[in-house]
Amino acid sequence: MFRMNTPKTTTFFKPLFFHDSLMLMLRREKKKKEIGESRKGSGFSARVKPSKKPTTWYSKVWYFIWHDNSVWSWIVNIILAYILIKFIIYPGLGLLLGTNFPIVAVVSDSMEHHAGFDEWWAKNEDYYLALNITKQDFENYPFKNGFNRGDIMFLIGRDPADIDVGDVIVFRSKKPYPIIHRVIKKDNKAMWVFQTKGDNNRVQIRDDELDETRVLEKQLLGKAVVRVPWLGYVKILFVDLLRITGIHYFF
Repeated sequence: MFRMNTPKTTTFFKPLFFHDSLMLMLRREKKKKEIGESRKGSGFSARVKPSKKPTTWYSKVWYFIWHDNSVWSWIVNIILAYILIKFIIYPGLGLLLGTNFPIVAVVSDSMEHHAGFDEWWAKNEDYYLALNITKQDFENYPFKNGFNRGDIMFLIGRDPADIDVGDVIVFRSKKPYPIIHRVIKKDNKAMWVFQTKGDNNRVQIRDDELDETRVLEKQLLGKAVVRVPWLGYVKILFVDLLRITGIHYFF
């Protein structure tokens, strides 16, 4: 009987074991499904509701701008942000600060010092002493340590008579961008005439596009009063991107 029952017992329990295992798995899956269905009907997942598909043209545009994650949607958002800043925020600041150029990004290194003030002065003192500008004078100037390419400068409108030697001004020239340099001389010749120089330049610039020995008061755009480091790179990189793509012609 032992020999006869052994194989029966063995062959009997194999299918029973797999059958019970399969049933147990099915019960577990059914229970998970029931739990999931109950959660869907509860407030647990009520916050994740599928958004309705837009039907009208304006709702489609709104969805594309604010909800679409495509590359084109991001590009449109960047362009819209640029338009908003350029034509609404920027003019609003200009009205508040009294200048058409309330903010400028520094695009060159002509005002960088690359050293502490004492070291920088030791290399440049002969030039400024010839203009009767002493070290003590310069230490009292705004932005005595200069500023860097990529900085953002906030400007305020100023009457030319109120601009002093040592102030940092922004003015127009024949170059395609405004110049931001320091006033090193000022004369009244029926109108105010300024002389400027970049702190990092050995001499004043005099060429067909820019003559720093004769900056007329009508060229004046504003006086720099606040510096925000590095933020100007956002504009520099964006303008470079527009130039590469050719879109800058539309701005």
